Amino acid sequence: MSVVGLSLLGFSTVIFLIAAMVAKTWGVEPTIGKLVVTLILYSLGNLIMLRLVRDFGMSVSFSLSAVIQLIAVNAVAIIYFGERLSGIQGIGVGLAVVAVALITLGPALAGK
Repeated sequence: MSVVGLSLLGFSTVIFLIAAMVAKTWGVEPTIGKLVVTLILYSLGNLIMLRLVRDFGMSVSFSLSAVIQLIAVNAVAIIYFGERLSGIQGIGVGLAVVAVALITLGPALAGK
């Protein structure tokens, strides 16, 4: 993945992370403004993902985005919002990270 691709992936992750944070605040105290901002942010993030899909393929783009968002959103939920995962949920998140890493890196590891 090129520097531009990595930059776009990082930018989309930040946008999705902010969207998730606004969605959480909407969940706590719903307002139409928060809903509109959330929808705009998720739409912008998905538009960036469309560019990444075109440039790098669907499997690589969405797999990388999924694992990065999984880690980032859980970090924000735990650190910023004080949420907690049970032991089983934590294991599930860890397995999800491993699964996406295997899906993404599988062809390279298999020599294809």
